[in-house]
Amino acid sequence: MYRIQSGLRQEDLAREVDVSRRTIITAESDNCNLSLAIALRLAAYFQRTVDELFVQEEA
Repeated sequence: MYRIQSGLRQEDLAREVDVSRRTIITAESDNCNLSLAIALRLAAYFQRTVDELFVQEEA
């Protein structure tokens, strides 16, 4: 994920986008069920689209 590539801890990213660490853990899980508002905040932070962050291509 972009967080790891950026060298951020979950706590750091949570603080940057004003969410809880638990929310970041949820975002990184395979069963991700975030609100659109949080997905947009994360996408804006990483300067990516929501699709780039969360849509996994099938193998």
